[in-house]
Amino acid sequence: MDVDVSSLESATVRTFSRKPLLRQNGRFLLLVFARVVSVLGNGFARVALAFAVLALPGATGSRLSLVLACQALPQLLFILIGGVIADRMSRSRLIALADLLGAAAYGCLAVMVLTEHAPLVAMCALAVMAGIATALFSPAMDGVLPTVVPADQLQQANALLRVGMNISLLLGLALSGLAVAVVGAGWALALNAASFVISAVLTARLRLTSRPAKKSSGWTDLREGWKEFTSRQWLWVVVAQYTVVVAVLNAYVGVLGPLKAEEHLDGPRAWSIIVAAQALGTISGAGFAARLKVRRPILVAVLATFPTALPIALLSADQAVWLIALGMFIAGFTSDIFAVLWTTTIQREVPEEALSRVSSYEWFGSLSFAPLGLLAAGPVASAVGTDVALTVCTILVTVATAAALLSPSVRGLRASTAQPERQSTETGVPAPEQSP
Repeated sequence: MDVDVSSLESATVRTFSRKPLLRQNGRFLLLVFARVVSVLGNGFARVALAFAVLALPGATGSRLSLVLACQALPQLLFILIGGVIADRMSRSRLIALADLLGAAAYGCLAVMVLTEHAPLVAMCALAVMAGIATALFSPAMDGVLPTVVPADQLQQANALLRVGMNISLLLGLALSGLAVAVVGAGWALALNAASFVISAVLTARLRLTSRPAKKSSGWTDLREGWKEFTSRQWLWVVVAQYTVVVAVLNAYVGVLGPLKAEEHLDGPRAWSIIVAAQALGTISGAGFAARLKVRRPILVAVLATFPTALPIALLSADQAVWLIALGMFIAGFTSDIFAVLWTTTIQREVPEEALSRVSSYEWFGSLSFAPLGLLAAGPVASAVGTDVALTVCTILVTVATAAALLSPSVRGLRASTAQPERQSTETGVPAPEQSP
């Protein structure tokens, strides 16, 4: 592995100081603003939703698992449909519609929590609505960036976008624990709903044109996307790895972490510090990744997954909050190295006209076990103890990541040195040749 990087500090500074991409590309800047606002609200919701459910009369870890699973399951069921739709219509319009659907879901959840009338069935129904919104949003969002940014600037654009999103998430997480403690979880959920509305307005202004009409059926589109997905071993192997990793992280962040915080730490305040440390790590990791040059991007990305298990192990071992937070910082740092290298490689290796469908298969695979992880986390913790459940999570992440390294394609895929010119079906202009 050939890595040519400067120090973390100078890489992050240069990421922000390299202005032409932000200054000369108005649509990219608009996209960054939209995501920053939306992620700020999600930072509040990540902590608020868990503690809002736990604060309800008779709430248990199993009830929290059920609500979060109702949010995760529709993401799995509708993600492939979202990919087909995103490759057929204006992706910016679809993102705006998904944001408005998410705003309605979180707005109603906020009202229910604030009025202290939150029937379990109603909360599950609204969680389903939020999950559908995410299923429509994610494949469309993954396909937008290559249509607004030159191909030779994709890695920098992915890093800049993630730095902005991670700073926003850090701010949301840093304030969320205070907001929940002072004004309650309902208002934090209301802020998330408002952020979705603002994001929808900003994204709609991108005005990406509708895609050319297709005569083929949706089933044909799905088969074409599946062919693109399965023809790349490195792609489906890492997705299989993340089927396990995402399930573990959902169980850890959504259920086991908050339960452990309630049992042995300082509740929402301590958990907010821990997850905020992860967000701080992702900011540094994205800035570092902007200047990271590697010959084998997927190999480096998979290796960067191992530290994900560190904070889970520390939490299961009853370590101090500051040490768990340090572990989360490291995990966040390496997770964004993975994210930037992974996303950029997909955008460079997969044809743009199939990108959302391939992304939907990626999401589908990664989310396959997520509902199971959420549903099982609460009952397993009740049956064997939270510490044992966290230890199992640590082992699963480590084994799944090691297994991915057995793939020759994962170890051997080299960064593209050039790509043929290809037509952007949303912008109507040729995409520039990609640089190393």
